[in-house]
Amino acid sequence: MAIDANNLGQILQDKGDLEGAQGYVERALAIDERVYGPDSPDVAIDANNLGQILKAKGDLAGAQRYTERALAIDEKVFGPDTPNVATIASNLGLILKDMGDLEGAQRYLQEAYSNAERRLGAQSPEARAYAEALAALKTKQ
Repeated sequence: MAIDANNLGQILQDKGDLEGAQGYVERALAIDERVYGPDSPDVAIDANNLGQILKAKGDLAGAQRYTERALAIDEKVFGPDTPNVATIASNLGLILKDMGDLEGAQRYLQEAYSNAERRLGAQSPEARAYAEALAALKTKQ
């Protein structure tokens, strides 16, 4: 049920219905917390998705809160060198950039880049994408 709710939320987000998307992802989050507990990787997926929806809605403080939660769960469960951790760290960096916290943004974007570089090499598409985000941030600074 939670997977279906989360998937519906993602579809609605893609269609631009952020209110509907938020409702379905919040429902998925509540189900996963109840079934798996607050520190489950399933909860991290929901929290990260909710963070992205809140970012799109302009609720950057809410986006930061949920994305930080997702990152903490995945780092605890999987360790620092996984694709999920890199993605969530990048998401958090971009939220902080939008909030004007360029130092925090740089820290998380650098974490995402270093993660991808260790796993895949500096020339991988993932590492290069994070490097480009870092370069754009440095230009803004």
